[in-house]
Amino acid sequence: MNITIVAGARPNFMKIAPIIEAIKEKKEAGFDISYRLLHTGQHYDKNLSGTFFEELNIPLPDSNLEVKSGSQAEQTAAIMIGFELELKQNPCDLVMVVGDVTSTMACTIVAKKAAIKVAHVEAGIRSGDMRMPEEINRIVTDSLTDYFFTTSTHANQNLKQLGVSESNISFVGNVMIDTLLKNENRLRKPKLWDELKLTNKKYLVITLHRPSNVDEEKSLKTLINQIVTLGKDYPIIFPVHPRTQKLLSELNLNFKNLHYVEPLGYLEFNYLVKNALAVLTDSGGITEEATVMNVPCITLRDSTERPETCNIGTNILVGNDVDKIRNAFSILLSGHWKQGQIPELWDGLAAKRIVNHLIEIYQL
Repeated sequence: MNITIVAGARPNFMKIAPIIEAIKEKKEAGFDISYRLLHTGQHYDKNLSGTFFEELNIPLPDSNLEVKSGSQAEQTAAIMIGFELELKQNPCDLVMVVGDVTSTMACTIVAKKAAIKVAHVEAGIRSGDMRMPEEINRIVTDSLTDYFFTTSTHANQNLKQLGVSESNISFVGNVMIDTLLKNENRLRKPKLWDELKLTNKKYLVITLHRPSNVDEEKSLKTLINQIVTLGKDYPIIFPVHPRTQKLLSELNLNFKNLHYVEPLGYLEFNYLVKNALAVLTDSGGITEEATVMNVPCITLRDSTERPETCNIGTNILVGNDVDKIRNAFSILLSGHWKQGQIPELWDGLAAKRIVNHLIEIYQL
């Protein structure tokens, strides 16, 4: 079986790393399984993509579509055109997509039109918020997918409600947590740690990239003002996503305790999160990592596609609600944050389960 694995954006690389390793192990054990890695180029900043290949020991892509930036429609079209040619030149038995980025949706559509089966890793998650491009990507991808690999029983239920046959759903766990657990003892202190004189549990980390948070100037300004005010006694480290950098510079949001830094590599960023007092984010993936590392997480969104991080993890939702944000800080600074637990099957073995299941399906 020859699998084409698609990666396009930062979260994808964390998810494909353990899958590639699991495929290699099976191939070395004599199974007829191989892969081809396609990078769509949806994220092209070195710190958003390039360093992940080095840090996570991912082989260089066999092909890179280099689509780079553009509107949702422009990126989708460029990926589909490039991937159609890729599949014609390099036929495969299965296309594997991960997560919920534009590349995931675009390559799924192309694969199905080429009569190639699709496996979706992290299938079935839903936020219920149709304003999120990712939610549309999830819905379209899962409407076409053949094999659904899920991270939670919530995702299983979402798929069953859509009429997906239970025989096509495999609850395998979380491949991103596979990567975290494997690399936790390799996390490394970034240069800014000493430059800013950071100390363990005495600083906050913030990340923002959702359009609902960063595309409206007044909303972004109010949000950052409140966080900086409430966290006035702590350094606040803000690795700035490229889409946010331009707006921040125009708003002139400069505060003594707020430190804008370049996007960090995987090992350095997770070192910061692991040792932080808390992380404030609108990223779904970071809520998962914070839960596993038992770090308080304040999610600046009104909904989440990962409810397990709230139900049993360390995460709470506050959106842009001033009162909810203030209340979250009150609980955090009083030392009474809830004690989280690790969700079922988030044990570092998800990728092995995925590859084992594919081998069973194709009877290799």
